[in-house]
Amino acid sequence: MNGQPALALVEPQAPVGKGFMALLALSNLGLWMALFAPIQVLLAQQMEIIAPAGKEAALGWVTGIGALVAMLANPLFGALSDRTTSRFGRRQPWNLAGALVGAIALVMLGRQSTLAGVTLWWCVVQLALNAMLAALTAEVPDQVPVPQRALCSAWFGVTQPLGVVAGTLIVTAAVSGIASGYAAVAGSLMLCALPFLLWTRNTPLPREDRPPWQWRAFLAGFWISPRQHPDFAWAWLTRFLINLGNALATLYLLYFLRDQVRYGTLFPGETAEDGLLILVGVYTAGVLVSAFAAGMLSDRSGRRKVHVIAASGVMAVASGLLALWPTWPVAVAAGALMGLGYGIYVAVDQALITQVLPAAADRGKDLGVINIANSAPQVLAPAIAAVLVTQLGGYTALFLFATVVTLLSGGLVGKIRGVR
Repeated sequence: MNGQPALALVEPQAPVGKGFMALLALSNLGLWMALFAPIQVLLAQQMEIIAPAGKEAALGWVTGIGALVAMLANPLFGALSDRTTSRFGRRQPWNLAGALVGAIALVMLGRQSTLAGVTLWWCVVQLALNAMLAALTAEVPDQVPVPQRALCSAWFGVTQPLGVVAGTLIVTAAVSGIASGYAAVAGSLMLCALPFLLWTRNTPLPREDRPPWQWRAFLAGFWISPRQHPDFAWAWLTRFLINLGNALATLYLLYFLRDQVRYGTLFPGETAEDGLLILVGVYTAGVLVSAFAAGMLSDRSGRRKVHVIAASGVMAVASGLLALWPTWPVAVAAGALMGLGYGIYVAVDQALITQVLPAAADRGKDLGVINIANSAPQVLAPAIAAVLVTQLGGYTALFLFATVVTLLSGGLVGKIRGVR
């Protein structure tokens, strides 16, 4: 060591091209298709066969255990990638291993006929794909300079709703059968992951710059003191709250359309599922429109917080509309607003997060800790929503609570001091 930080730990200055952003987005799209096609369709179909009398409970157990694995795996693999000294760089080995193991696990998942088998292989899928996600997320602060991060985060962020749509289409329209669906998703994952692996490079971390291994220090590193790093703590809390609000507002949309809006009565011959598909399309269009526009505006001005506050405000208006006027036209308008707000959020908040990370040497681990704020609301939202809908006022209470939580998230963004 010569007293200078390793090149892998230096804040990037050289601009990245559109090709890098596109390949990163393509890899992330494959990952989200591989996660959401099972969640949206394939796991539910398996539960109908394996446990027809209790399919809802069985699906809840499988997805809940998988979400818990994801919540733990993301920061763990992020931390391991921070310490990786491969000649291919810190992130690429985990990206490749995650994609390969994830694809194999998806194929194996399609062959299961017991609840235990499905649960086991779904947990392997979550473990592998979260290793991949940790590596991909860390690529942004590793390689993208601050003035490009919101635009790059827009490319990165829009792939999640696109992954829901594309994954669902693959397993419902392109192929038939559960095993074929899993195989198709596994193949799509590898096709999307390989271009980024083949045509981009990581800067290796020299062995002498890797800290000595100590279990106690490794485990202690997952606790990031709010007193020492207040901006990181506020960023984590605001992300947790806005994701909780988003999860609450979208979780029961199908039941809301069926029971409150009475979509099937309004449009004879159609089902609530048809209405939900329309809302998903409107939402996704809103995300695509706003994410890139907000990303470019934020990068040009260097301002992050005002955009995140605006995003929370727009999303709060959307859930407030659903609470006060539960009609189909208002639901469509709310879907568009929710998409516009979430698009702004995914582009700019991710860029903001990368600017409050405590240390370059721990980017993967710290972003994994941040990702707990994405996954924890998915575990908590069903329990909160069930109480609100069944005991505390129905869908009006649910959407009003989502509105309050989302507004609180925007209000707390102002506590972050180190970012404009």
